[in-house]
Amino acid sequence: MIAHLRIAMVAVLLTAMTLVLWPLQHVAIARGWPIARKLPHLWHRVACRVIGIRVHVEGTPSPHRPLLIAANHQSWADITVLGKVMPLSFIAKAEVRDWPAFGLLAKLQRTVFVEREARGRTGEQANMIAERLSAGDAMVLFAEGTTSDGNEVLPFKTALFGAAQMALKASEAEAVMVQPVAVTYTHAHGLPLGRFFRPLAAWPGDVELAPHLLAFLKEGAVDATVAFGEPVLFSGASNRKAVARESEESVRRMLAHGLRGRSPASGPRRGADSGAI
Repeated sequence: MIAHLRIAMVAVLLTAMTLVLWPLQHVAIARGWPIARKLPHLWHRVACRVIGIRVHVEGTPSPHRPLLIAANHQSWADITVLGKVMPLSFIAKAEVRDWPAFGLLAKLQRTVFVEREARGRTGEQANMIAERLSAGDAMVLFAEGTTSDGNEVLPFKTALFGAAQMALKASEAEAVMVQPVAVTYTHAHGLPLGRFFRPLAAWPGDVELAPHLLAFLKEGAVDATVAFGEPVLFSGASNRKAVARESEESVRRMLAHGLRGRSPASGPRRGADSGAI
């Protein structure tokens, strides 16, 4: 009974907050007001408190713009966790746009929707992301292309890293920063989440959303760590596939440290020179 009351309270509070901010965010997006970047950040800060997610940050977000964040992906909760840390927007698969509730929130977040399987549109979609990067938006790319179980990092897809190349052409910047970021879910009610229980927070593709969402909200006390790696400099001489591999290795290393309860250690890294095809 208590768990059901808690879920109802979370639903009511988040719905009320969304209804209050929705009209202002809609106008802000339409008119290009800078506050359109900040209102979703406010929403996620409140949402984390209401849901019961405590976020720990390790490392420092890059102040450099254009900035593309390459992160691992485990769950819908990643969006709220990352959104609490700093103002940013996301790159999501096109079908998210039509999801009940989540689709609306994604639009209000100024998400860029892409069709990952439409290889013929990769250039067009990368150009949309590049325009946002050039405008100063920090964009989050869940580079695995799907969700994992939280115990490992899946291979990064390289196609949308091409947005960094296009952002160089679309702006006067000499380089784009690609910053690896690892999201790790570590504890529930103060107890460590082991390999078996980590899917409490993760939402792999073969798990139905509603049962997972309800189970997560019942907990009301989950700890997550957001680890920022050393940014990779993406210049005109860089190769997107090499930068994607570097970013993947950095995220994998930070996730492994996070799962062991250690602080990630990342040395200075620079973008890979072109050479790999």
